[in-house]
Amino acid sequence: MGSTSDKVKGVANEAVGNIKQGVGKATDNDRLRAEGVVQEKKGEVQQNVGKAKDALKKGVDKA
Repeated sequence: MGSTSDKVKGVANEAVGNIKQGVGKATDNDRLRAEGVVQEKKGEVQQNVGKAKDALKKGVDKA
């Protein structure tokens, strides 16, 4: 998986996680809110993986 796709999936997971958290909060559904937190964190990790791949590629390209 490329760095761009990691970043895109990360943004999508963060967005869906935020929505789940909002719906869970509005409906007083703790399970849904917790799922949203987990999905948001997963998205953050995916974005960081994409950024790390970019940094690694730039480092290799300079060498």
